[in-house]
Amino acid sequence: MKRMPPRPLERTIGSALVLGLAMATAPTEAQDRPGLSAGGATKPAVYTIGPADVLQIIVWREPELTRDVTVRFDGMITIPLLGDVSAAGKTPGEVAEALTKGLERFIQTPRVTVGVGQAMSARFYVVGQVGRSGDFPLSGRTTVLQALALAGGFRDFAKTDEIILVRQDQTVVPVNYKRIADGKDASQNVVLKPGDTLVVP
Repeated sequence: MKRMPPRPLERTIGSALVLGLAMATAPTEAQDRPGLSAGGATKPAVYTIGPADVLQIIVWREPELTRDVTVRFDGMITIPLLGDVSAAGKTPGEVAEALTKGLERFIQTPRVTVGVGQAMSARFYVVGQVGRSGDFPLSGRTTVLQALALAGGFRDFAKTDEIILVRQDQTVVPVNYKRIADGKDASQNVVLKPGDTLVVP
C-alpha cells in the first residue's frame, strides 16, 4: 500500500514535538556557565565598608538624619539620636539594618538606605622595581597586570618571573609575569583584593 505524504497539520505537529524535545534537553547558557543566573547576569560582589569610606545615609522623610558620614579609623560612624554605630567590616545593607533597628525607638517604621559615596578604604600596594611604588585605590575589578600598569611598569632590572602577591592574611601567591604575558598561564593574573601588596624584586 502506497504511503501518503503527511498533511500540513501532521507536519506542524511533528515539528512542534521535535522542537519541544530539543528545548527540554538542550542546556541553557546560564546552566553551562557557572556564576550566571537564568537571566544571564553575574552575581554582584558585596562591598565591605572600611575606615575612611564616606557613607551616604538616607532616612526617608527625615532630612535632619539624612547625611554623608565618614567612617572613622576606629570603624565607627556618628549618627544623631544613636551616637556611635559600628560600620567597618559590614556591608551597606548590614549598616542600614542596624540603623533601622536603632531608630525604631525614636521613629515609627524608619526606612534607611546606606550607600558608599566614596570607597576610600579599598586600596592595594605595589613596591619594588616598578616605575612608581605606592598605594593605589581599588575602585573596581583590578588584576595583577592592571596593577602593574598603574604602577608604571617595570624598571630595567626587575625580576618579572619572581613577583609575589602578599594578601592581608599573609598568604603569599607567586606571580610569573612572563608566563602571563606569553599567554602560558593566565590563571596567575589574579584579581586583587583590598590590602593586597605586589612585590617586584
